[in-house]
Amino acid sequence: MPLIVQKYGGSSMGTLDRIQHVADKVISAKQQGHDVVVVVSAMYGETDRLIQLANALTPYPEPREYDVLISTGEQVSMALLSMALNMKQAPARSFTGAQIGILTDGVHTKARILDIKTDVITRELEQGRIVIIAGFQGVNAQGDITTLGRGGSDTTAVAIAAALNAHECQIYTDVAGVYTTDPHLISEARLLPQISFEEMLEMASLGAKVLQMRSVELASKHNMPIRVLSTFSEGAGTLVTFEDKIMHKRMVSGIAFSREEAIISLSGAPRQVGMEGRIISQVSRANIEIDMIAQHTTVQNTVDFTFTVQRREHAKALKIIEDLAKEMGAGAVKTNAKVAKLSLVGIGMRSHSGVASTMFTTLGDAGIPIQMITTSEIKISVIVDEAHLEKGVRAVHQAFELDKHPQTTEQTYIE
Repeated sequence: MPLIVQKYGGSSMGTLDRIQHVADKVISAKQQGHDVVVVVSAMYGETDRLIQLANALTPYPEPREYDVLISTGEQVSMALLSMALNMKQAPARSFTGAQIGILTDGVHTKARILDIKTDVITRELEQGRIVIIAGFQGVNAQGDITTLGRGGSDTTAVAIAAALNAHECQIYTDVAGVYTTDPHLISEARLLPQISFEEMLEMASLGAKVLQMRSVELASKHNMPIRVLSTFSEGAGTLVTFEDKIMHKRMVSGIAFSREEAIISLSGAPRQVGMEGRIISQVSRANIEIDMIAQHTTVQNTVDFTFTVQRREHAKALKIIEDLAKEMGAGAVKTNAKVAKLSLVGIGMRSHSGVASTMFTTLGDAGIPIQMITTSEIKISVIVDEAHLEKGVRAVHQAFELDKHPQTTEQTYIE
């Protein structure tokens, strides 16, 4: 029978009634002739509750014990769903990441999957059972529980689907698929029937919360199609696949945004060869990821160096730069932790000019100053004040007519 892997997020597993509803959807897939493996997240809000417990004890929890704690949320979900299925006469068994054999590296809280054993899953499927697996977790070579970072259940599902050579990996969430932007923010946002791995990867990295970035990378690497679906409504959802399988390339597919940005600027730094590497390496050694970078040489022959980090890492990064400024004899360190990133994504940008000018003009006409800009082949990102974000998303969404169906480039590709 064709095998599908389904993943249900925290909103899908939020209450016992919702777990019963998920059980019905899983049984429906089984009745349609599929073997089914299900990956589950913790019940809505549970991981945050566990994190708050840890932080109430200590501001710096020991990483090994932290992973032991926060992995328990998924174990509750998997057991409850298995109980619901068995109660409905659908034989099911639940397993933790360690029981299945999800082997990771040793980096606690941000582990990466190295290997997945499939013999336990295969044995259970051959006996006609539905297999329920706790997402977000694995085990390292020392036998310690590890977790995969926020959204890690998506990665678990894609990795298992690839290991089992599944027909499709289905990610169930609280929206009907991937939209041109967040439909909770812009009601006119339009559902996309298809999107390329490359576009989805950009959108995930830029703040779209539908799929975790690492899960999209993994799916692309293993040619595993992902279908994003709603747990609470019927529909075909959005298929994430390769660009050459998309008949019409849209000039712009969507708008992603992130409210969790902060800017740090070091001004008056001595102009020295290797200065940039010194700054970046100091921040990177603290496991802080730098996103956008801008550099300007002043008329005084000094350098102003500006970059963005995630807001949760702002205080740590700021302390590093303040200490570095003293060492280098630089001038002031300025910062703004109330900024947001707005990004335009589309594979059609490769063959269509004028996207940047339309975006910048639209934001200017809306009275929204742009603080930083970065571009790639298929995306344009800007930093703006967080207070202007919603207005900016709405203006750009309207300027590119993303609420209309379908919006494509001038060229029709037959490939």
